[in-house]
Amino acid sequence: MKQFLSASDPSDIDELITDAMDLKSKPFRPDLGKGKTLGMVFLNPSLRTRMSTQKAAMSLGMNVINLDIGKDAWKIEFEDGAVMDGGSQEHIKDAVAVMSGYVDILAIRTFAELKDRQLDYQEKVLQDFVRYSSVPIISMESATRHPLQSLADLLTIKEHNLKRPKIAVTWAPHPKALPQAVTNSFLEWSHFIDAEVVLAHPEGYGLAPEFTKGITITHQQEEALEDADFVYAKSWSSYEHYGQLPQVAGNWTVNGKKMELTKKARFMHCLPIRRNVVATDSVIDSSIVLQQAKNREYSAQAVIQQLIKELL
Repeated sequence: MKQFLSASDPSDIDELITDAMDLKSKPFRPDLGKGKTLGMVFLNPSLRTRMSTQKAAMSLGMNVINLDIGKDAWKIEFEDGAVMDGGSQEHIKDAVAVMSGYVDILAIRTFAELKDRQLDYQEKVLQDFVRYSSVPIISMESATRHPLQSLADLLTIKEHNLKRPKIAVTWAPHPKALPQAVTNSFLEWSHFIDAEVVLAHPEGYGLAPEFTKGITITHQQEEALEDADFVYAKSWSSYEHYGQLPQVAGNWTVNGKKMELTKKARFMHCLPIRRNVVATDSVIDSSIVLQQAKNREYSAQAVIQQLIKELL
């Protein structure tokens, strides 16, 4: 594995999940990353991704440098050929070249602006980091995908050791327009496990065809939840009417009554979660969201471990 941007980068996802499970039982391997440095660059806020990835690197013996763009560094210009006589002080090609000169692996977290679908789905910022970096790149979330979260999700599902589980992935309400990245990514990664995946969302909230190919889709939440072993709730804005929140009929908040339709399903969410909006307190408090969050550490560690081995 030369980089980690999507499900297409690992040569063997089963092996990566096995590595993560092995690291969970014995996480501290400081000799592997001794003398190496992970650079973590954030263009938007982070709690789980920042802490889990940093701890993962430290458990492997690495040094870690954190950088918040817009707070710890000059404002960056992303346009090629720009005449930089405005507010941006540093061009992306110079910034990434410098950053990658200081570290052995560079991890970047970007976010969809939800204004221009074509621009977001081109992943220009992430691809600029790949283009100008001299070291491997890890995506800590991008405009369209969140591969570290998806790897942790698969690890969490596998730990429950169910034979061909049914996973209901359901849209949930939210007061703000959010990207499609987490759901896109989970659907992409779900093809690598033996599971029945059903996607439920209201009219107007369909996802990009490249991510829903081969996935059963319904506009009836209860239909998706029936006999499910896992319920994965997530909010996202419209792909078709990009970045908008079309009006939704009915109540899509996951509550205890809806969970009764399942086979005592485990409730999943990537966090942070809006309580009593996305799901009720009782659903969240009896869920496996904390197991998911903890597994972020070991999924990141498995990725970093493989990249370090490529460097040796």
